[in-house]
Amino acid sequence: MSERKHNKKRNQEVSSEDEQELFEKVVHINRCAKVVKGGRRFSFAALVVVGDQQGNVGFGYGKAQMVPDAIRKGTDQAKKAMAPVSISGDTIPHPILGTYDGGKVLLRPARPGTGIIAGGGVRAVLEAAGVKNVLSKSLGSNNQLSVVTATLNGLSQLRTADQISNIRGEEVSGPAFTQIAKIEEQVVVEEPAEANS
Repeated sequence: MSERKHNKKRNQEVSSEDEQELFEKVVHINRCAKVVKGGRRFSFAALVVVGDQQGNVGFGYGKAQMVPDAIRKGTDQAKKAMAPVSISGDTIPHPILGTYDGGKVLLRPARPGTGIIAGGGVRAVLEAAGVKNVLSKSLGSNNQLSVVTATLNGLSQLRTADQISNIRGEEVSGPAFTQIAKIEEQVVVEEPAEANS
């Protein structure tokens, strides 16, 4: 019996370590009022984005009578919905237009030092995915749920130059600044070999 309790504690510790590594952001909290005989009854919906900042991101939409419960439900949903996206170094491999419902989001790769030029839901998704340099423009609806889903739709369509090369069977290269990370890694790997000899 004590072994079972000990195993449960160990599993909880492992899961809490995983949760600490995740980036969580509450994008929007919506208050909904239902009119009843005694007055208004409020409920809340929370839009939450979760990512590991290494190419995995997801979002959740939790509803509850209280705000903390809605956020918790949204976070749990987002963790289950996390999916990998293709990124090249600190930016995205190529320009893309993500659409969902009324939301349209244009994403373009940017040079190092640009930062995340985005607002609201788009910024939350890009930060959670681990993108550090990108330009964006929301072209459609201002609805946060549509914007977040459109951004994720755009990120899911991305393919790196290596993936496209494998599909076509020929060498394909993207913009030079999306390959800077790879060049730096090669230089770092070569230097210690020269120092040893």
